[in-house]
Amino acid sequence: MLCKIALGNVRRAGKDYLVYLLTLTLAVTVFYAFNTISLQVDIAGVTQENAGMGETLGSIISGLTVFLAVVMGFLMVYANNFIMKRRKKEFGLYQVLGMSRGQVARIMALETLFVSLAALVLGVVLGLALSQLMVFFTASLFKTQIANFHFFFSVGAFMTTVGCLVAIFLVTLIFNLRVVARARIIDLMSASRKNETIKTRNPWVSAAIFIVGLAAIIVAYVRLLNDGLPYDGSPQAMQAFLITTIIVVVGTILFFFGLSGFLLKALQGARGIYWRGLNMVTLRQLAAKVNTVSFSMAMIAMILFLAITSVTAGMSLASVMNENVDRGTPVDFTRCLVYFSPQTVDEMNASGDAPEDPSPTHYAVATEPVDLMKASEADTFMSGEREGQPFDLQSIVGDYVEVNAYDSTPLGTDAPVVSLQGLCDAVNMPLPKGVSDAGVETLGLMVMRASDYNAYRAFRGMDALDVGEDGYTLLSDMGDTVNRVYNAVLGQGIGLTIGGRSLHPVQDRVDVEASVFINSSMGMNSGTIVLPDDVVDSLNLPLYYGYLLCNYADGVSVQDGDDYVSEPRSYGEITNSQGDVVAGWGVEATRTTTYQSVDSMNGLISYLAIYIGFVLVVACAAILTIQQLSGVADAGPNYRILSELGTSTREISHSVLVQQAIFFVFPLVMGIAHSCVALSVIIELVALFGGMSIGGTVGLTAAIFVVAYGGYFLVTYLMSKGIIRDAVRVRHGE
Repeated sequence: MLCKIALGNVRRAGKDYLVYLLTLTLAVTVFYAFNTISLQVDIAGVTQENAGMGETLGSIISGLTVFLAVVMGFLMVYANNFIMKRRKKEFGLYQVLGMSRGQVARIMALETLFVSLAALVLGVVLGLALSQLMVFFTASLFKTQIANFHFFFSVGAFMTTVGCLVAIFLVTLIFNLRVVARARIIDLMSASRKNETIKTRNPWVSAAIFIVGLAAIIVAYVRLLNDGLPYDGSPQAMQAFLITTIIVVVGTILFFFGLSGFLLKALQGARGIYWRGLNMVTLRQLAAKVNTVSFSMAMIAMILFLAITSVTAGMSLASVMNENVDRGTPVDFTRCLVYFSPQTVDEMNASGDAPEDPSPTHYAVATEPVDLMKASEADTFMSGEREGQPFDLQSIVGDYVEVNAYDSTPLGTDAPVVSLQGLCDAVNMPLPKGVSDAGVETLGLMVMRASDYNAYRAFRGMDALDVGEDGYTLLSDMGDTVNRVYNAVLGQGIGLTIGGRSLHPVQDRVDVEASVFINSSMGMNSGTIVLPDDVVDSLNLPLYYGYLLCNYADGVSVQDGDDYVSEPRSYGEITNSQGDVVAGWGVEATRTTTYQSVDSMNGLISYLAIYIGFVLVVACAAILTIQQLSGVADAGPNYRILSELGTSTREISHSVLVQQAIFFVFPLVMGIAHSCVALSVIIELVALFGGMSIGGTVGLTAAIFVVAYGGYFLVTYLMSKGIIRDAVRVRHGE
């Protein structure tokens, strides 16, 4: 009997359950579809190129799903409160007719169960369809070909989705039972006649609060644009960023708290607008809601800001790496040697002097470059068929080149011969944002001999660069933020005095293509100056980096070469003729692994950005929908009075549309404003490593908002029109 009543209630109250059902169905759809990622990468052929990516993505998304399920759980409780508020009188009537609270509670539990089961079925069906389509999206992200597409169903994703849905159901049920257990029959029966207590405020106070909030937001914007992001993690930068965050959050809350009163006061002065149609009613209702929705609107604006920023910045960052990887992988294989600086040598010798060690390792500063190809032979394979054999790189390499870079601070001194700060001063430009001011005078550019650089250019198939006896040029594969300074120095013909010799630039801008010395998806050469050989020799500069760039020999396939250099091995010590250790091996990378890492990061960032962004947008839109539907339901008696006074249903609906548009649009506008400022800082920071443009991702972000945010707005208005018609019809039918 109770089951029949509950099923009938769900059918009859379908409009009330629509938002609950829609939101829960969307949650189930995205939970299932995104948790099938491990199967998607298998079908898309990703694991053949990048083993382990499916498991990595799957574990990250599974953990993220639990967090998002908690968010959705509280959202469902909020949505269910709207349904309960609408039906309190009905539940009270059940008790008047003789039902116990336990029976009423079971009816509520059954209703929630039916809706949850319907959402599960619909969500899984939609999730199945979406997951099949996402295989093609996955293949495009990881640049693979789908060799054997087939329909698939993930038991693991289904169980994860069911588990999240059960948790949401239990949380919702507990809150529902509390309502029945604590409410008295008289309260339930009179719920529809109780109005929310509205505390009015002086419009001038509201205006002052609005102005203070707006001023705080502007201050936060200025601070963020001036300080940038705390990329270096220093305590001062983190503290400044925290203060900026607090200011913008408080400012956003104050902005919305005073907005309605400010608008009301401003529009009251514009009598032609205020007294037109139902504008007075619309504005009064907006002002009356400020006590209950100002804080939630501020939080929605901040959540939308996070959603917009995460989707746009994440997808744009993936695009940057994708664009830079072609330029950043000039050869089949690169490895880098890091020479020990005098300070490092002193520290390592001091820490390595153990009395019980009969032959302690001694470290020294290198006085001449190391033969990198020969030094590679000191490496030893650790496993497989070649276990114990030396790393014979020469056996698989055809063309190769070794390039040495020097520290620009001469031995025995503490000031570089050329620094980024000095170049900025020479062209009257500020240091690029993202470059720490602390100790910048001691940070110099790398120095390279002209003969080494021309050997590199010959290896790359480029013409030699003649610097003569008094020429120089600057190299960098970074983004426009840094290269803007270098291009200004070269373009303006800035002369430099180095080693007692006056030098002039031999190029008018940085040759980015000829500045890459190691395979990487992002810029790694932050600044190098090429000088005549005799100038470098006269400066007594310590060696800094040794670069080895190799192409596989004819007859050695890329797969065979990659397999050889990728086998696990132990690294031999890099010593001088006296047996002192002078350097250690640094980063090494093949062109293949660099492309694979870019594809992996693209997939990871894209999936997480879209997943988080979509769920957060749905959560915000659902909260706004529930707020507005609840407000329309509460205002039913007022709409009946307006109808009796001769106002048409169309005019009432238009008034409601204006109110709902304001509540949907204002947080969105604020979120977009916050995102524009944050993205401008992010773009400038990322520009250190490569140009970043958000143009390509604006369409995707807009699509997410049109589908999710715009869809909820449409549902809200259509359901509100139905509530208005019902309220007016009830009165006219009496």
